[in-house]
Amino acid sequence: MLEISITIAYFIISLALLLSFVRLVIGPSLPDRVVALEMIATITIGYIAVYTLSSGKTAFLDVAMVLALTAFLAAVGFARLVTKGGGAHVD
Repeated sequence: MLEISITIAYFIISLALLLSFVRLVIGPSLPDRVVALEMIATITIGYIAVYTLSSGKTAFLDVAMVLALTAFLAAVGFARLVTKGGGAHVD
């Protein structure tokens, strides 16, 4: 039962990753693309979590935490850029 759930989780995560990548490519604005990048980082963290669950290797959770911290810092940096007026550019 757990293997079926993991397979379904991989499928859903892959679909979400694909849709986020489409959003990243078509934009249309810079904030949309940044949000898509944040989604891709979050989805990757979920992918790592599911892999950790399926493999039993807990060392990958450290990688997920570092990726989450990096994504958070990028979001804070982008929010700071937008508040200073640098992110209002539309393609």
